[in-house]
Amino acid sequence: MSVLDQIVKAYDIRGTVHDQLNADVAHALGVGFASFIHSQHVDADAAPSVVIGRDMRPSGPTLVEAFTRGLLDHGIDVIDIGLASTDLMYFASGVLDIPGAMFTASHNPAGYNGVKLCRSAARPVGADSGLADVKSVAQAVLDGNEPAPRGRTGTRTERAMLEDFVDHVLTFVDLSEIGPMKVVADTANGMGGLVVPAVLSRLENVEYEIMYPELDGTFPNHPADPLQPANQRDLRARVVSGGFDVGLAFDGDADRVFVVDETGTGLSGSTTTAILAAATLRQHPGATILHNLICSHAVPEVVEEQGGVAIQTRVGHSYIKQVMADTGAIFGGEHSAHYYFARNFNADSGLIASLMVMAEIGRSGHKLSELRVPFERYSSSGEINTQVDDAAAVIDRISGEFADFPQDDLDGLSVDCGDWWFNLRPSNTEPLLRLNLEAANRDACDERVAQLLALITT
Repeated sequence: MSVLDQIVKAYDIRGTVHDQLNADVAHALGVGFASFIHSQHVDADAAPSVVIGRDMRPSGPTLVEAFTRGLLDHGIDVIDIGLASTDLMYFASGVLDIPGAMFTASHNPAGYNGVKLCRSAARPVGADSGLADVKSVAQAVLDGNEPAPRGRTGTRTERAMLEDFVDHVLTFVDLSEIGPMKVVADTANGMGGLVVPAVLSRLENVEYEIMYPELDGTFPNHPADPLQPANQRDLRARVVSGGFDVGLAFDGDADRVFVVDETGTGLSGSTTTAILAAATLRQHPGATILHNLICSHAVPEVVEEQGGVAIQTRVGHSYIKQVMADTGAIFGGEHSAHYYFARNFNADSGLIASLMVMAEIGRSGHKLSELRVPFERYSSSGEINTQVDDAAAVIDRISGEFADFPQDDLDGLSVDCGDWWFNLRPSNTEPLLRLNLEAANRDACDERVAQLLALITT
C-alpha cells in the first residue's frame, strides 16, 4: 500500500506527519491539484487560481509551502489567507469563485495533518469528484514522473478574509433576536480561537468567554474532538459554574459545533439539526431540508410537521453538498454536528449554526433546556464501533436476520423495525463496523443494541 493509499480518504486527505504526510507528499499533492484545476478551468483569458488556508498545527507552514510550490510550478496562482477555520476557507472559495485547499486534520490528534480540497465556489472534491484524479497525478510525482510545467509560473499573494467572513456570518440571523445572553465557547486551542471571538465581539447584547483560546496544535488541554463526551466535560462544568445560557464546543478547524444547554447537558447533532431545520422553515416555508441517514427520525418528522420536504442522504460532506446543489435544499444537518447552508455556498459552518441557536433562544424566550424538549423524541445509541474481519459478510448476515423488515443500502445497511431502527456501515479506512440505533426509550435502545452487538460478534 502506497502512502497515498493510506492518507487519501473518501472526503479528504489525512495522515500522520513525517511518515505519511511530509513536504514531498504535500508537493506531489500540490502538483496533483494543479492538474485537476487545469482540467476544470474554462476561462482562457484568466490564469487559474486557488485559495489556501491552514490551521494552527505546527506542521502547517512547511506543508503549505511545499503544496504551494507544486501549484506555482504548474501555473496556478495562489491566494494565501493564512490561519483560518475551514468554514472561512470555504467562504473565501465561494466569494472569490476559485478552488480552495485547507490544511487541517480537524479533530485528529496533534501528530496528524491533512488537506480538505474544494472546487470553485466551495463545491466538494471527494473520491468520485476529483480526489482520485489528484491522487493519480500525485502518485506519478512520487514515482519520479512529474508532469512538465505549464508554460508560466504562478504568483502568490496574501489576503486577509476574516472581517469579510464575520460580516457574512452575521447576515444569517436577525441580530435583534439575540437578547442579553451569556455564552461560553470551548475552542480547544483550535481555529475557533481566531474566528469565534471575532463574531461574538460584534454582538452588543452578548457577554462571552472563550475557553482555551490560544492557537496551539499540540492541544495541551484536551483533544479538539467534541463528538466525544469526555472532551465536553470542561465546557459543561463551566456553563453551570458561570451561569451561562449556552455553551459551544468547536472542533479543531471550527467547522463543527456541539451545543450545551444552561444545565450543562449537551444536545446531540440530531437535536440541533431539528432546531435549525424548524428555524429555517420559518424563513423559507416549504423548503427542502437534508439530513443524513443516521440522524434521529425526529429530524424528518419536524421538517414535515413544519411543512418542509425532508431528504435523506449518505453520511459525509461531499455527498451532502452535492445533493444540496442537485435539490436546491436550503439547509442540511448531520448527527456529527456538521450543518450546511445554501447561502454559505452549500458549505458547513459551526459559527453560523451557533448564531442561529442563539437567535432561537432569544426569539423563543425559553431557556435552551426547555427549547430542546419538542425536538428530542427518541433514545439513541450513539455510534458504536466493532472490529470485524469481514464487514461485508457481517452486513450480509445481519441483512438476512432482518429480512422481514424494510431495508435500504444507501450507506451500509439500514433497517426500519417499526418502533426502532438501525444503520450498520463499514468504516472507509479501518476494519470496523459502525452501528447507530434509535428506539422509543432508553431501555428499548439498550436492549436492541445488545441484540445487534451479539449478532455482529457471533
